[in-house]
Formats: sequence, C-alpha cells, structure tokens
Amino acid sequence: MIGDRIRELREGENILLRQLAAQLDMDTALLSKMERGDRQFRKEEILELAKIFHQNEQELLTLWLADKILKATEGEAYIPEALKLALNTYQQSL
Repeated sequence: MIGDRIRELREGENILLRQLAAQLDMDTALLSKMERGDRQFRKEEILELAKIFHQNEQELLTLWLADKILKATEGEAYIPEALKLALNTYQQSL
C-alpha cells in the first residue's frame, strides 16, 4: 500500500527513483525494494516523504501502519477477530 502510494507520488512528480533516493540519503536499490513492498519504510522516512511530496502525514502514516499490521499478521488465522478485539480495546482506552 505505502510503496504503491510513494511510487504514484514520485511518478506524478516525474522524479526518478535515484533522485528520490538521493533526497532520502539512501541507496536506490533499497528504495526500489521499499516501493515494491520487499522492505519496510521507517516512520522517519514516511515523515520525510510527506514533506517532499507535500502530503498529509496522517494519510501516509496510516498506509504505513496498515502495511506493518498486514506484515505482522501475514499467514495467521483469526486476523479479522484479532483486529476487532484490538480496535475495541484501543477505543475503550481513549
């Protein structure tokens, strides 16, 4: 999700992968893996990307967090039930 969104933003601005990688001070191959979903972005990188692309931090962080949740639960049974329980617990703590 987040990788696709970053690629969409980058291509929409006609920025080459190597140019964005340089702005983030990272290797082009690493950024390519992140866009493909083979590696995860760090939160700090998402915040920097929000600045670079003048995007709402909340939107990008939400996509990033959703990706993290999906990766953490990949292959597990009872994911919908666990997510409902977690969300209910979270809402009760507010």
